[in-house]
Amino acid sequence: MDTTATGAFLETVHPYDGLSPAAFERVLRQVSRHDIPAGSPVYGHADRLAGLYIVMEGRVEIRDASGALISELVPRDWFGERGLLADGHAATAAKALTDVSLLLVPADVFRRLVEEEPAFARLFARPADGTGERSGDMATRKAGELMSTPPLVCAPQDTVRTAAETMRDRKVSCLGVVDGGRFAGIVTLRDLTTRVLAAGLDPQATPVSAIMTRDPVGLAPGDLGSDVLHLMLERGIGHLPVVENGRLVGMITQTDLTRLQAISPVQFIRDIARARQIGELQATTARIPQLLVQLVGGHGPHEVVTRRVTDIADAVTRRLIAMAEERFGPPPVPYLWLACGSQGRQEQTGVSDQDNCILIDDGYEEEHRAWFENLAGFVCTGLNACGYVFCPGDMMATNPRWCQPVRVWRGYFRDWIARPDPMARMLSSVMFDLRPIAGTASLFSTLQAETLGLAGNDSIFVAHMVANALKHAPPLGLLRGFATLRSGEHRNRIDMKHNGVVPVVDLARVYALVERLTPVNTRARLLAAEAANVISGGGARDLVAAYDLIAEYRLRNQAAQVKAGAQPDNYLDPYELGEFERSQLRDAFVIVRTMQAALANRGVAPV
Repeated sequence: MDTTATGAFLETVHPYDGLSPAAFERVLRQVSRHDIPAGSPVYGHADRLAGLYIVMEGRVEIRDASGALISELVPRDWFGERGLLADGHAATAAKALTDVSLLLVPADVFRRLVEEEPAFARLFARPADGTGERSGDMATRKAGELMSTPPLVCAPQDTVRTAAETMRDRKVSCLGVVDGGRFAGIVTLRDLTTRVLAAGLDPQATPVSAIMTRDPVGLAPGDLGSDVLHLMLERGIGHLPVVENGRLVGMITQTDLTRLQAISPVQFIRDIARARQIGELQATTARIPQLLVQLVGGHGPHEVVTRRVTDIADAVTRRLIAMAEERFGPPPVPYLWLACGSQGRQEQTGVSDQDNCILIDDGYEEEHRAWFENLAGFVCTGLNACGYVFCPGDMMATNPRWCQPVRVWRGYFRDWIARPDPMARMLSSVMFDLRPIAGTASLFSTLQAETLGLAGNDSIFVAHMVANALKHAPPLGLLRGFATLRSGEHRNRIDMKHNGVVPVVDLARVYALVERLTPVNTRARLLAAEAANVISGGGARDLVAAYDLIAEYRLRNQAAQVKAGAQPDNYLDPYELGEFERSQLRDAFVIVRTMQAALANRGVAPV
């Protein structure tokens, strides 16, 4: 087994990317690679499991004991953990749909990781199905998380025709009927058919009050999804109002539940892999906001949510690259497409532009330039069409500066380290977050090792990067308040990106630079820095907890914006939170500022 290639791949798989270097090396020594031809079983139902499987190449189908299809898995998905965490026997059956290459993490190694590594415990120490997603998710979620909001309503005195026109224009199948703020009833498309058309009533002369269902059964926002399912099945209804203190706050329909079940990361990846046109990719990525709502509503850790969202961006990028090679022919020399920014760190949320570049083999000649320009133009334009908008700073492969042979990139990094002026520090901050997406990964691994060695040994460059890491301050005001924005459309809000997560991202990057740590994910960097004693155990735990809370509040705010029908952004009004939540958030910002001060005052000694 090629341990270099295996290690490069495993570093892109969560949560292995968060292991300390020593723990990662132990795992790498014990994993094995298995190539299985298309149509062959990986294991059968109730078979004794040899360990946890990770898909490196190809596709694997997972079926339950009755033979029903559960999911189709693609590279970087894992399977088998459900049985391993139970009695060691497979709860499902797995079969190779194509020729596949799998990594096998032995059962005892996997169980030890779950017991000893926090990242594994967070991800696996809970019920899961064959896809790694939490099982029973809809049943355990709250009605307030499942409902459409704000609900569309009409008044009792409105005519049936007016109600029908509203349903047609807003593409909904029901309206809540509200009388003076009080929830009075519900009117559905079925009511229009059976109680108006079939009865021969005049839609223009008949009021909604004459045909609506009065005081229908409803639920409170805090009721469980299982209550929703039981009521719909027992009563044979397809629309369920969510009511709080006599006020209609949302509506749940069978369509909502069907859509929720259909939105899963695995389904996204499957649809992307099958896409043949950019329009099909657009249709898939247009569902990302709803996926974000679902993942946040499922109360998964923020690093799992952002990883799932980033996986989709990676899959879209790889599919566009494959389309480009089909159009322009095979590459003239080996190359590697890389992402930086939030995609590089696997931390994308509901708001993402694109940051990418291309490393080309040193066999490159100028006559090859046209092919790479075509590739970059096709992929970057396709990403923009799919919602990953062009980078405002032009940090994209379409910029010739960021589409160069490895020898040129080596010169870039040497120059930035030797002359760390403000521009060099900014570029270094971006380019130290590079992560391979598609192509020849070995083009980057050697360059990364060389660059980390040079940078970590240059105290002047490190000092400049420390100064760069302190530019973004947490939004702390006087008297336990917040320093909100003072003007503009986001006045009285705080920027949860630049003043929330970015200060931690910058700290983690410096810690990684000092110890030459290869992870690019922020949380993984913090854990690796703790293991390497760059920061003390107490400081690391506090900073990770603070980062987790800040990132979680950012995602919750974006999900709430999507549910309200708005575009998600990074701006949060802290005074819309409860007093306890405000206190928690402020305490998290205090921890970040404390760690910034420690870095400034003590350099990079353990703090």
